[in-house]
Amino acid sequence: MKTLQSIAARGLLLAAWVLAGCATHESANVYDKHEAGREQTVRMATVDSVRKVVLDGSQSGIGAAAGGAVGGIAGSGVGHGNGSAVAAILGAVAGGLVGNMVEHKGTSKDALEITVKLDSGELRAIVQEADVDLQPGQRVRLLSSGGVTRVAPVAGG
Repeated sequence: MKTLQSIAARGLLLAAWVLAGCATHESANVYDKHEAGREQTVRMATVDSVRKVVLDGSQSGIGAAAGGAVGGIAGSGVGHGNGSAVAAILGAVAGGLVGNMVEHKGTSKDALEITVKLDSGELRAIVQEADVDLQPGQRVRLLSSGGVTRVAPVAGG
């Protein structure tokens, strides 16, 4: 039984490590390593409105798999014979559901929907992580590269 628990614990650690590697960001302040050195188009704008939103979390299946493994192992220790098999199956299903919910909730992020008015008069809306404080009327820079646009405050303003 100790071996099964050890395997389950290692599986959870592996799942957490894989999830951390899959983490993405839509931030004004965080860049991936591959983005360094890439030229970005810069446009000036004024914040029109800011609305709090949520970036939906991922459901890669890793949380469900890890939860299912742990639930199945835990359930297999209940009862004897067929009862143990049924408990293992129920434990695996329940663990999978819980693991999926934990992964989804753990990867959701607070974000902002920022509507800006470009100096040309056009309106644009950009959603990004809520890691900068932006207010209507504030001057900002829109930094665009590879289909991704970030809204960043103008330095000193």
